[in-house]
Amino acid sequence: MTANSSAALRHVVLFSFKNEASAEQIDTVVADFGALAQAVPGIVSYEWGTNVSPEGLNDGFTHCFTLTFGSNEDRDVYLVHPAHTAFVSTLGACLARSLVVDYWAK
Repeated sequence: MTANSSAALRHVVLFSFKNEASAEQIDTVVADFGALAQAVPGIVSYEWGTNVSPEGLNDGFTHCFTLTFGSNEDRDVYLVHPAHTAFVSTLGACLARSLVVDYWAK
């Protein structure tokens, strides 16, 4: 699909933080992730939140970030953009696991 389509490409990222990660470290990750929306062209929208599901099926993932792109190409530019790669390189100190899913919204 491309930007000419009415569909939107969602890039969903889930984070599980290490037990020893401080609230300040997590807040920094959230702020730095949010800054990517202004730093990287092609991001149509950005939102994030923390898990509030009563089901208990989150498998330790507490934070969800969703970016929307208009095309595969815009997403691909984001993945290798220097701001994104710099952000990813800072996560090792506090990130236990991540999960990423991309899909075309229907």
